[in-house]
Amino acid sequence: MKKLLCVVLALVLCLGMVSFAEGFRVAMITDYGDITDQSFNQTTYEAAKAFCEANGIDFQYYKPASDSDEDRITSIEKAIDDEFTVIIMPGYAFAPAIVATVEEYSDITFVALDVSEYDLQDAHGTADDFSWVYPANLYSAVYQEELCGYMAGYAAVKLGYKNLGFLGGMAVPAVVRYGYGFVQGADAAAAELGIADVKINYVYGNQFYGDADITAYMDTWYSNGTEVVFACGGGIFTSAGEAASKVGAKVIGVDTDQAPVIDGLYGEGITVTSAMKGLAATVNSQLSALIGGTFEGGKVENLGLVGEDPEANFVQIAPSTQYAEGFTAEDYAALVAKMFAGEITVSNAIDEAPAVVAVAVDYQGNIK
Repeated sequence: MKKLLCVVLALVLCLGMVSFAEGFRVAMITDYGDITDQSFNQTTYEAAKAFCEANGIDFQYYKPASDSDEDRITSIEKAIDDEFTVIIMPGYAFAPAIVATVEEYSDITFVALDVSEYDLQDAHGTADDFSWVYPANLYSAVYQEELCGYMAGYAAVKLGYKNLGFLGGMAVPAVVRYGYGFVQGADAAAAELGIADVKINYVYGNQFYGDADITAYMDTWYSNGTEVVFACGGGIFTSAGEAASKVGAKVIGVDTDQAPVIDGLYGEGITVTSAMKGLAATVNSQLSALIGGTFEGGKVENLGLVGEDPEANFVQIAPSTQYAEGFTAEDYAALVAKMFAGEITVSNAIDEAPAVVAVAVDYQGNIK
């Protein structure tokens, strides 16, 4: 009897879950990129689409007509008019659109990725006395990019690279945290190894895509001895990858495991690693929470390490990392354990460059 009751209860719960899922329709809005950008938009799109297909939820994506707040707002409103009830938005550029729509559409759930409290504060226009209470239908995840940036810089030096480069997209907070974390990790590894000849070229392209001018800049770096460049900013990896392929040099990817696309375009083995943040994990966790009735909005959540298991964290380096004697998978696990335990601390400050003791950093401003 008890066994039968348990089976019945499990069936009721299962049916309840299905009907609850059927009450949701999920839309994703792209930022200025597209769902083939091999970065933020594509990762978010693929994660949301896969989750919805697995759970029988209607899904559609919308691409704004241009890179403007007005067109992002228009896309959000179009999705709502089309009766989508969950809006997923990747990237800080959505802050003004969120502020303009989230309170008006209080029955719609907004899930933002990488939209910080500072982005929302600036968009709200009350920077001096910001007191906006985040609406209960808004959840935003931000990430501790400085941690996975640190991991990538540390790994690069431990793997024997001494002439490094950082090519950022735009100098927005997330990119700066990546870059300053990269510098801190490289410096820590050089100090551990007792070497003082590690150099880092550091520049921003001032855009999130590669072009001939940025490629030419990378050509100069690589021809002057740069061995590996952390290409940090959407599609800007194309310039680093193209330049690296000419001289047999290397690239580090960002946000997702970019090895498949970079290697596919520019040569097998060109990607040393990628500094990643858990966009897909966030999409899955928030949609799961919505289906399960445990969604908690009204906040911006800062995601980073959740334990010693590297693969369980919201910030990590890629599974495709080219481990070698100087830096093995076991070394990576030990590094993460020390970071989680607080034995290694990484500054997330972006107002000034981090102090270094064992590397020389040449900050070169913006290419454009």
